[in-house]
Amino acid sequence: MAHISSGDLFRQAVERGDELGLKVKAYMEKGTLVPDEITIQMVLNRLAQPSSQKGIILDGFPRNLAQAESLDRALSAQEEAVWRVIYIRVEQPELIRRLSTRWLCRKCQAPHTREAAGGQPSVCQKCGGELYQRADDSPETVKKRLEVYFNDTTPLIDYYLRKGKLAEVEGEGAVNIVTDRIVSAVGGRA
Repeated sequence: MAHISSGDLFRQAVERGDELGLKVKAYMEKGTLVPDEITIQMVLNRLAQPSSQKGIILDGFPRNLAQAESLDRALSAQEEAVWRVIYIRVEQPELIRRLSTRWLCRKCQAPHTREAAGGQPSVCQKCGGELYQRADDSPETVKKRLEVYFNDTTPLIDYYLRKGKLAEVEGEGAVNIVTDRIVSAVGGRA
């Protein structure tokens, strides 16, 4: 299945440096959500690509009820529907710690943490590429992103719960353990 990350779509737009990318960049730097009309159109354009025809995993979308309803309408028009929504529950202090210590490889996008790299990450342990921290992962921006999340995204939990599509997963613990929980929640095997 295709992995479609709204954040990746936004970062790609920013890298292109076109008009859309400049708009997206301004929102990302403030830690606020990119407006629905931009987000929805970017995701729907990506869903229309051939690589999405065998199924998709959406990451970071939808983020609010308007986006969820737009997604439902678009999928319904294709006689498709959201099958399962995974809510990975993590307490706020842990979210802030994880996001504000995350570094990514410019080459392969592999994630690294400050702790794992002895406090000074510089090169990717996977491919040797340069590591960087995204502007939207600074502690101040992370706090703002979480504030927006709790205001705008939390209602989606009830929305998908009412539809019988929500699977809640405990997100604290080792990566392999959380991965097993997620795989179990979707009824598959790793």
